[in-house]
Amino acid sequence: MLKGLGGLGDMAGMMKKAQEMQTKMAEMQEDLSRIVVIGESGAGLVRARATAKGELTGLEIDPSIFVASEKEVVEDLILAAIKDAQGKAAERSRAELAKLTDGLGLPPGMQLPF
Repeated sequence: MLKGLGGLGDMAGMMKKAQEMQTKMAEMQEDLSRIVVIGESGAGLVRARATAKGELTGLEIDPSIFVASEKEVVEDLILAAIKDAQGKAAERSRAELAKLTDGLGLPPGMQLPF
């Protein structure tokens, strides 16, 4: 197609791959907003629900922990559940990105800036 143009043929192929990657990345971002992860603390007494993008979407608290004298414990459990959900969201996001980038031939351990 671009014979006789030296490296320009390779450049056109690279540009096409970059556009394909951009489309796949946009699709992955949409997918991450639909994937739900659950973070827990207190053996499931507090559960935080988040998207794989890290957006907190829900919080469930077992009513048995609502004792006025335990206010600080409840607050700690809530924070722990949210942090657990965010950690799981980040891990799921990395796993989804790894699926997308496997075919790129990137060096092992190289992470893209998204």
